[in-house]
Amino acid sequence: MQGAGTIRRNWRNVAVAAMARAALCAVGLGLFAVCPAASAQVSRYDEKQMAPVSDKPPVILNGVGIAQHLDQQLPLALAFTDDAGKQVQLASYFGKKPAILALVYYQCPMLCSEELNGLTSALQMVNFVPGRDFSVIVVSIDPTEGTDLAAAKKRTYLKRYGHPETAPGWHFMTGTQANIDALTRAVGFGYVKIPAPDGKLTQFAHASSIQIVTPEGKLAQYYMGVEYSPKDLRLGLVEASANRIGSPVDNILTYCYHYDPQTNKHSLIVARVVQLGGLVTMATLGGFMLAMFRRDARQKDNTPGGRTSGTKVNG
Repeated sequence: MQGAGTIRRNWRNVAVAAMARAALCAVGLGLFAVCPAASAQVSRYDEKQMAPVSDKPPVILNGVGIAQHLDQQLPLALAFTDDAGKQVQLASYFGKKPAILALVYYQCPMLCSEELNGLTSALQMVNFVPGRDFSVIVVSIDPTEGTDLAAAKKRTYLKRYGHPETAPGWHFMTGTQANIDALTRAVGFGYVKIPAPDGKLTQFAHASSIQIVTPEGKLAQYYMGVEYSPKDLRLGLVEASANRIGSPVDNILTYCYHYDPQTNKHSLIVARVVQLGGLVTMATLGGFMLAMFRRDARQKDNTPGGRTSGTKVNG
């Protein structure tokens, strides 16, 4: 039988190896967050050049961000086209229950889908029912997108959510540029339109967040990034249902600015939330390992003579 000291040494070796693997994963995530464009396209050196690495966002992101306009009244008189092709005022979704508002565009190549995926996954673990307890309002910032695209997105996320009976609580909207501008200004959602050289494809540089809105139509809480805590979402909805306004959150933004292969330029998709998550994981593992080693040392000190005792067999 192995002595306790041998077992502890083996346990330490396994733990150190696990921590090293976790460190490598965290570093890898950090590098992906800082240099995501490197994985966007592989090409010959004479064809495409990577932009110099910089800690500062590129000039294209000037004006892109989220200003948290807590307690701001949304312009509920604005009319948008819903996923059934009907003109609907925002006011029709308020008055009795809170809402979750997401500003995206449906043909977004990456970030918007991640945002809606994160929202849907979180709502699966919240014991509130869309349509009964709150509404989900998704508004496109692209005025060229129409009802067919909005309806397709609704079908996609309703299927992902897994409860088709909640369809009346999900609203995927499109609208005019003037109404989009009025809504984004009220929310504090800054974005930049990026026309393609061929004039056929338009993209938007934007950040990612969802907003909780009170039944009165006032902005109560912002959640940044593309992953959302079900516990925080539930609490936000409870607070908003009582028309209580939350507090500002850290503005750790996730940007979306896609790579365009036709222009031979790399662009930015900076997921700082992933980078922060790697650091938090490292801190948590480090604290756990320190606690285990200290407990191991105390157990050794409490052993008579500081050595592991064994069973002596007389023979």
